[in-house]
Amino acid sequence: MQDLVEDFKKKYEDEINKRTSAENDFVTIKKDVDSCYMDKTELQAKMEMLTQEVDFLRTLYDTELSQLQQNVTDTNVILSMDNNRNLDLDSIIAEVQSQYEIIAHKSKAESEELYHSKATPFSLISMKNSRSPL
Repeated sequence: MQDLVEDFKKKYEDEINKRTSAENDFVTIKKDVDSCYMDKTELQAKMEMLTQEVDFLRTLYDTELSQLQQNVTDTNVILSMDNNRNLDLDSIIAEVQSQYEIIAHKSKAESEELYHSKATPFSLISMKNSRSPL
């Protein structure tokens, strides 16, 4: 009888240990599940935010594209209107050439004046040095 009591006592203690171990495993698994659920919720929120951003950017892109297409259409109209003009390219080229010649003459005069203003003091110093005895 004593052996039977000892046997039941041992089985009871084993079952208590198994229950405690199962409860600990349950708590650990519950923490993991809660962590995964929080990660899932966070990722869903990020996904929703990114989806909204993509939708916004797509709408913005479509709007800008339609505006650019409208500008291109307007530009084509303006260009087709400009093609009807009779341009005298010879006179335009002659005018531009004369303007560049004026600019070139002014630039040449300025550079000669600058050269003379810088060279004169050096030539005076050179003359003084050549006249003075060493």
